[in-house]
Amino acid sequence: MQWFVLRVASNKELQVRDALENKMKAEGIESVGRIIVPVEQVKRIRAGKQRVHKRKLYPGYVFMELDTKEDGRACDDAWFVIKETMGVGDFIGTEGVPTAMRDTEVSKLLNEIERPEDTPNIKVDFQKGDVVKINDGAFENFEGTVDAIDPERGVVRVIVSIFGRSTPLDIEYWQIEKV
Repeated sequence: MQWFVLRVASNKELQVRDALENKMKAEGIESVGRIIVPVEQVKRIRAGKQRVHKRKLYPGYVFMELDTKEDGRACDDAWFVIKETMGVGDFIGTEGVPTAMRDTEVSKLLNEIERPEDTPNIKVDFQKGDVVKINDGAFENFEGTVDAIDPERGVVRVIVSIFGRSTPLDIEYWQIEKV
């Protein structure tokens, strides 16, 4: 079996995966293996409260293991079930022939989905040197430069000019935005 990428409707990846798995079982089709939607857990901190949510790594795509015919096309019974599933677009490929993923891409994909889920990441979209504006708190509407980032705590150190002096402030990442 080889891995292929299937385009699906945005925000419908999980529904398409579940529908495909159910249809394949119901029809008894064995030419389709695993069907996955890679996600990562992202920790968000707002007002001191941590929340963990799942974020899709590849929005709009579902990855599936599939046996193909000699010409590279999917088996007819599997192809019919896949195309008749609501939200499915087409395989990534040319002229109706799906292009199989390379082994390096497959190993990277499988490593991403097999990571332990007990270590969520905090998604901080700032880098040292970015100019930011503070949107919340005592220093609202001040502008400054990112000096350091602490992703464990979700805190960004911003250098702000207060009364003509450079002052470092530790601010939660959700309280600032790029200018």
